[in-house]
Amino acid sequence: MFSINQLSAAQLIFSVALCAQLAACAPVVVVGAAAGGAMVVDRRTSGIFIEDQGIELKAEKAIIEQIGENTHANITSYNLNVLITGEVTDEATKGKAEAIVKNIEHVKSITNELVIADKSSFGTRSNDTYITSKVKTNMVTENRFQANYVKVVTESSVVYLMGLVTHKEADDAVDIARNVDGVEKVVKVFEYLD
Repeated sequence: MFSINQLSAAQLIFSVALCAQLAACAPVVVVGAAAGGAMVVDRRTSGIFIEDQGIELKAEKAIIEQIGENTHANITSYNLNVLITGEVTDEATKGKAEAIVKNIEHVKSITNELVIADKSSFGTRSNDTYITSKVKTNMVTENRFQANYVKVVTESSVVYLMGLVTHKEADDAVDIARNVDGVEKVVKVFEYLD
């Protein structure tokens, strides 16, 4: 039989252990809630949203395994349409990367924007991230359409716009992106609803 002091100590240990386990779950719950929130304002079904994430992970892994880490290839999937950006050493590697992505289950189409060049620097990639954030911020600020309808990808100051949009939303997105400092070119990779 436990005394009151022993029971309190046992309860305290159990409580601490339980809190530690729950704390470990918190990031999973937060990430899951964030993904769920993103899906609520997304025109893709939740199944396609998850499939897009799977395509990106599978393609990136397959490219690293089959081509190697000397290639800088970014994979973005939106409604099963895949955009490949980055740098490769030659035309054969560019074709091989596209063939790898084409073999991923459920891919509808591929836009291969890989360029033959040296791998981009950390500074270039940081600038691309900054440009993407400025474009997304302006989309929210201007409020011409639901900003989550458009996926923004920047590679070497070229902005790629993806999403399920109307022609008006596409024109507005291009106009916003085009007017952001540092953007050299805007490329539409949209799927149209109208």
